[in-house]
Amino acid sequence: MTRYLLDSGIASAYLNRRHGVFERARREVAQGNRIGIGIPVLAELAAGIERSQSRDRNLQSLKSALASLKLWPFDSAMAFAYGRIHAELMRVGRPMQVIDVMIAAIALSLGNCTVVSADSDLSAIPGLTVEDWTK
Repeated sequence: MTRYLLDSGIASAYLNRRHGVFERARREVAQGNRIGIGIPVLAELAAGIERSQSRDRNLQSLKSALASLKLWPFDSAMAFAYGRIHAELMRVGRPMQVIDVMIAAIALSLGNCTVVSADSDLSAIPGLTVEDWTK
């Protein structure tokens, strides 16, 4: 079984059924794989919804979608993984957004986890497997 951790942009595409992401996720689940988001992604989606013109509809859509997604925590082991990743990226002069490093920390801590992202920055993190389902 492979775990697929959706980043914020891909999670938004999943929710709004854009770019074939929802259909790809359904195929992966049918093959026995798990699809989910991390708590930091949920927070970022919630923040975007609070700023949206259709807050109530979008909030309901997110809450409905959570039933079909695994929600992975951000625990203390992941916080230490975040620290290691962040420090290594800074050492090599490759700063990255906090949310992206948090997503990477969750994926690496879970093991056998692929991050689904259209953001090429995540590919710079050693040991992280990244796929873009929008292509």
